[in-house]
Amino acid sequence: MIRATSSVLSASSALQCAARSGRTRSSGRYDQLVLQGFLRQEELTLAMSEASRKRLDVATLLMDRYRIPKPAIGAALAEYYGCQFLAYDERTMVEPELLKNLSFDYLRMNHWVPLRRQESKVEVLIDDPHNPDKLLDVRRAFPGQTLEYRVGLRADIERVLSAVCGRDLDDPITDILGELVSEAQLEEQQNATIAAITENDSAIVRLANQIIAEAYRRGASDIHIEPYADRKETAVRFRVDGTCFTYMKIPAAYRRAIVSRVKIMANLDIAERRKPQDGKIRFKLTTGQEIELRVATLPTAGFNEDVVIRLLSANGPRRLEGLEFSADTRRQVEQLAQKPHGIVLCAGPTGSGKTTTLHAILASINTDERKIWTAEDPIEITQDGLRQVQVHPKIGLTFATTMRAFLRADPDVIMIGEMRDKETADIAIEASLTGHLVFSTIHTNSAVETVVRLLDLGCDPFNFSDAMLGVLAMRLCKRICPNCRESYHPTRSEYDELVQAFGAVEWREQQPAYDPAFTLFRGRGCDACNQTGYRGRVPIHELMVVSERMKALIQTRTRTGELLALAKSEGMKTLLQDGIEKVLQGITTYKQVRAVAIK
Repeated sequence: MIRATSSVLSASSALQCAARSGRTRSSGRYDQLVLQGFLRQEELTLAMSEASRKRLDVATLLMDRYRIPKPAIGAALAEYYGCQFLAYDERTMVEPELLKNLSFDYLRMNHWVPLRRQESKVEVLIDDPHNPDKLLDVRRAFPGQTLEYRVGLRADIERVLSAVCGRDLDDPITDILGELVSEAQLEEQQNATIAAITENDSAIVRLANQIIAEAYRRGASDIHIEPYADRKETAVRFRVDGTCFTYMKIPAAYRRAIVSRVKIMANLDIAERRKPQDGKIRFKLTTGQEIELRVATLPTAGFNEDVVIRLLSANGPRRLEGLEFSADTRRQVEQLAQKPHGIVLCAGPTGSGKTTTLHAILASINTDERKIWTAEDPIEITQDGLRQVQVHPKIGLTFATTMRAFLRADPDVIMIGEMRDKETADIAIEASLTGHLVFSTIHTNSAVETVVRLLDLGCDPFNFSDAMLGVLAMRLCKRICPNCRESYHPTRSEYDELVQAFGAVEWREQQPAYDPAFTLFRGRGCDACNQTGYRGRVPIHELMVVSERMKALIQTRTRTGELLALAKSEGMKTLLQDGIEKVLQGITTYKQVRAVAIK
């Protein structure tokens, strides 16, 4: 991880320091370690002598032989050179543009690498900011640029360069890939021995396991394995906090083997490559923890198959208090959950937190007095007290079939994983009208659109209006990183944009005026969030409670606009309004709200 321990050394000050460096003892870099008691002066002298004799890196020798922690060595180097010490982090990103005219072999030999450019300033990681020859080379590589130096260990600089090349020497993934035969050997044997590269090879098995373990460690929600034709490398991408990034690339010859390995783990047909397949994996981590994965394969161009693996939540249900509802929304949700019968729907796109929210609601009413049945595909969250059924459409156990069975099993509360079709919707309406409380999810954009969608499916408007209690629409926004969050005074145009999106009338009634004290928040960017300014996600909500007036409009199949106007007049906050309130609270930014919410 890149960590700062001192102030920045500019290019000019580095050159001045270089002039003094010739008069300084070479061991002076580590004298601070002696002063702090990490080792004696004679031990340091011995280490320096041994490093010189065996052509070893002094810092590596001190860490390995004398067990001196890296932060202590970094602090000593920062003190000596008068600049930041940066330690390696796997999330460190190097801008490829900076490396365009530089040789990797040269950079490895001279132990420096440019990291990022901000306007006319280039940040450079180097092992010796006092070396005039290296500083001159950097200046030649980036003429006319302002240079800011960071000091790093040679081993860390090597790891940064190896990661850029796709060959991170200390990464277990690369250790596994290193066991695979070279591209040149493979090219020679391609036609004759491709079958010998099987999904059961030790390296392939461990590679698949390591990808899954690493995705879990990084908090990824999905893994994408993307093979390409024409001998291009297979990309492995992770989705973290809603955004995809390339984690690694696998040699093209192993695209079939890695895909087949995942299919075997999910009990899929490895011979069938022409049609999509779905499956699950129960995966045990090295810590002993077991997680569940949902696997989907799809045939893609070049006679390849893509694999998408979703990492399901292995934890129990969340509590309603932890879902960051506004006070009014949470109170209304709790009231709906206490109703004796009716339908409550959670709406939103895939991965917006619908199932998590429904389980949190069920957990709040999960008592001995209630019999709760759930039909899910898959069962992502388990909790005691619920009787949970996994649907299997391939054998005819659909949501609709399971719902009919529930009605004969004395339920008080029923939860359906997804309301996909008219048959399921009709049975849910029937269940609610016969005295059961029904919860379900549906893929729609807003609370009001949910009503229109179900009417378009062919549901009877009179029965539907009687059964419907409310619709909770959801989205997930990126959260401002708490480590680097800062306040700022926005421009008038930013303020006016918020007012327009929130609604001018509602804003005047509820929100502050524009004055010098008006502040918003943003992420400055730090190591914890990989310089993005965002870490984690926060939900925004839109709850429409069906009133008597709204039931009358539903029965007459009123247009969406009229339903929305009535809902807002009765106190409903839209997704955009709830998001803007979280912007004012400093939880997220309007840019992120606008990216996921519709007006």
